[in-house]
This record gives sequence, structure tokens and C-alpha cells, in this order.
Amino acid sequence: MIRLLIADDEELLRSALAALLALEDDLTVVAEAATSADAVRLALEHRPDIAVLDLEMPPADGLSAAAEIRAALPTQVVLVTRHARPAVLRRALAAGVRGFVPKTTPAARLAEIIRDIAAGRRYVDPDIAASALTEDECPLTDRELEVLRAARTGASVNEIAAQVHLAPGTVRNYLSAAMSKLGASTRHAAAHHAWEQGWI
Repeated sequence: MIRLLIADDEELLRSALAALLALEDDLTVVAEAATSADAVRLALEHRPDIAVLDLEMPPADGLSAAAEIRAALPTQVVLVTRHARPAVLRRALAAGVRGFVPKTTPAARLAEIIRDIAAGRRYVDPDIAASALTEDECPLTDRELEVLRAARTGASVNEIAAQVHLAPGTVRNYLSAAMSKLGASTRHAAAHHAWEQGWI
């Protein structure tokens, strides 16, 4: 029996997916979570074989939860998303995620993918993989991405500085450089663009 954790902030989708997967003879849902924090907590508590995580899930996201789960457990992770941005795929694979599928995937097909991953294989949706091969490289440095990630939450320059352990002036310089490279008029616009591209 393959033990599953299902995490999605949309209750209807989460419940429907859990119910459909539970119909499979070799799958059992041991826990359901509505937030990325709950997903990590329940994974540590139930130690599922596979965690099926929504990518766009508060308070952080499914990728952050995946990284925490993979750091602590042998649990394999499948990320499910509506917005399959290629740069996110690269980050997910680097974090040890074994499956990356769009939310349009039928439950029966997802069950097959889960079985493949439980058997030690990896699955990436072909359309996402094709997009990843043709996507432009990110022009931003790691530090610029770090401050934009913090800026996306609406934090002030001083709050970002405290969060990333830099002086406020240094944060302003990184934000300015990122805005210039992306042609954005505000740090929030730059952060949104970087998120849309899947860089943060």
C-alpha cells in the first residue's frame, strides 16, 4: 500500500483528489493539509511514502514545503500546479521533487504517476519539460532574487534587510539593479515579474 499526504489550500479540490485516489486499491490517503506549514507538520507526523503538494499554497508554497519534507524524510514529493512555469520546474528538480504535473492531470493518470514514483522513477509533464528547454535564463543574481522574494510579501526595505541580513542601503541597491534588469518601475512589479517567470 502506498501511503499519501495530499496538500492543497482549495478544500474542494483537495477533498475530491483524496477521494478519487483513495478509490485505488494500492493507495491510501493518511493525511490532508490546507497549508504548506500543515503539509510539513503532517508529513513529519505520518511519514507518508509520497506527498502530493499544490505549488501555490500559503503561507510559503509547495516547493518550500517539499524542500523541508525532503530534508527530513525519505518521502517522495509530487508537485501539482495550475501555473507550470519552467523555472519552477528546475528549482523543484534541484530540491529533489520526483514528480511535476499540471492540475489538469486526470486522477487515474496521477495514480499511475504516483505508482511510478513509488517504484523509483521520476515524472515531469512533457509540455512543462519542453517549455523548460526553451525558456530564457534568469538575468538576476542570487542576492537580487533573494531580496525580490522578500519584497513579494510586501515587506519594507528595513524588513527585507533584517530578513536577509543585509544593510538597508545594500537592499536598495539590489532592488534597484533587479528593477533595472527587468524594466520594472517598482520593486513590487519586479517581484511579480520574477514570480511569474518562476525565478522566485
